[in-house]
Amino acid sequence: MATVWQQQVFALDARYNAHRAPNHPNFRTLYIRRRSQLLREYTKGDEPAIRKQYIKLRGQLLQKRYGVSCDQTSIRSRSVSARSSSRISESPESFRCQVEQNSQNEQEGVVPTKQAEASRAIVGGTSIAENYAFVGVHHIFDQHTSAVTMLKFANNDRSRLCCASLDGTVSICNVANPPRVEVVFKGHKKGVTCCDWSVSNDLMVSCSLDATLCLWDTATNKCLRVVRDPAGAEMMSCLFQPANNNMVIAGNSQGMVEVVNVSTGIYPRGGSSKLGGKVLSLACDSSGQMLWAGNNKGMIVSFLFDLETGRLSKCRRISVAENCPITCISWRAWISREARDPTLLVNCAANVVCLFRVTDKEGSLLLRRKFAVRHKTNLIRSTFCPIMSFRQGACVVTGSEDSCVYFLDIEKEGKACVNKLQGHACPVLGVSFNYDESLLATSDAQGLVIVWKREKRSVGLTAH
Repeated sequence: MATVWQQQVFALDARYNAHRAPNHPNFRTLYIRRRSQLLREYTKGDEPAIRKQYIKLRGQLLQKRYGVSCDQTSIRSRSVSARSSSRISESPESFRCQVEQNSQNEQEGVVPTKQAEASRAIVGGTSIAENYAFVGVHHIFDQHTSAVTMLKFANNDRSRLCCASLDGTVSICNVANPPRVEVVFKGHKKGVTCCDWSVSNDLMVSCSLDATLCLWDTATNKCLRVVRDPAGAEMMSCLFQPANNNMVIAGNSQGMVEVVNVSTGIYPRGGSSKLGGKVLSLACDSSGQMLWAGNNKGMIVSFLFDLETGRLSKCRRISVAENCPITCISWRAWISREARDPTLLVNCAANVVCLFRVTDKEGSLLLRRKFAVRHKTNLIRSTFCPIMSFRQGACVVTGSEDSCVYFLDIEKEGKACVNKLQGHACPVLGVSFNYDESLLATSDAQGLVIVWKREKRSVGLTAH
């Protein structure tokens, strides 16, 4: 109960932080860090009545001090009405029919069943909510002056975190004690929209609204190559080809999905395809042979990727929600030991996060479930929790425009939210776990990055 109260107080202070010393951003960050530290050190007994009264009085004092109301009650009411007008093309009835049809072919459920007592005993029998009890703030980074559009922990790394920002820079932070900013890459002339690590973390790629793609050496902190978009269009998304890190896949504002060889700077023949709109999101399977791209028109298209030539072949197309941007796509093969079907997690600016099953080798998608989150205008992202779990239930994490971070159990009937983090004062854009799930990083539209730590537990709760 104390941890929930601490989050509520921290969220209240964070909402007013933009009004605090407007000409001194460093002071604002120092202030909110100190508030977080004091809240973590609060060890008095559980006094819910006093705590409730404290939050009320604190809110009144802040409102009087700054002359504005940052109460989120109105936000919540608008969120409810927005969710009710969601334009997802699949009706609830058709969605239920899809799930029932799946049930006839195989047993539904992406995790061990209730009878899997031995599996749960291995991990202490804890619930999903207990396992994902991220409650404390590990550190707050504020090196960026504009929205941090994307966060990504390095592969199989607990501490190195990449941040891409609309201020035109890319930074690498080390969250190990003491947390610090290792380097800030300054090469783009406009906002950075996306970034990705190579498999071995020795390279990083970033793309920008200045129509360039930059390749960075993370050992020497130097820019190895700058590749310009052939049409001079804004570059909206990029990722390394997982099976061949010499190749990078990029999407631009003119609807093109393009392959570039970053070793030579050459776009191979046949390595581009027209999707239309703005290509805001990309995802590959682990083999690198299947690619999905989403645009701002609500469309997802699958492609086959020829690893030898870099040629793209368009396969399947699905309309998720007409004219509602697809801002993030994540691929996962296993969500648990008993869920070996490839799955896509999709953020759509129709106030929903969708979970799709990949049904064939051409990347066809079947809607499994959708979740309501506040999302209409920003580039909101989500992620699968990286570690396969023995317990019943499986989690994904998503940002939201109501300034909260949501943990969603994709197998839980009814209310799927098992945890909610409150600490940002504006839309939460990026989310990223480190590989062992000990830390979660989230970023917002004002450029703040919060690194959350898991509640300490006495036994190991996850396993590969």
